[in-house]
Amino acid sequence: MKKAVLLLLAAALGSASVSAPVYARKGDDQGKAREQMNMGKVLSLREIEGRIIPRMRGMEYLGPEYDGNAQVYRLKFIDSGRVIFVDVDARSGSVLRQR
Repeated sequence: MKKAVLLLLAAALGSASVSAPVYARKGDDQGKAREQMNMGKVLSLREIEGRIIPRMRGMEYLGPEYDGNAQVYRLKFIDSGRVIFVDVDARSGSVLRQR
């Protein structure tokens, strides 16, 4: 019985350590965005959203993602059941791609 409990405990701890880098990576991009914005390298998410959301009339805004290495925001919208991604250069605020 003790062996079964120890095996379950080891499995639970092992799975927790596997998922930790995924959470760290997401937090890292958020941290990068904040750091880069404070240094004046990129625009804030609020500024990007203020430029892009009004252009997407009639679409529901689903939220952002940020790629700190590429310095690109990806804003997600939905229109008639179709998801639309708008990639925006975080430095200039210009739209790089919409699909």
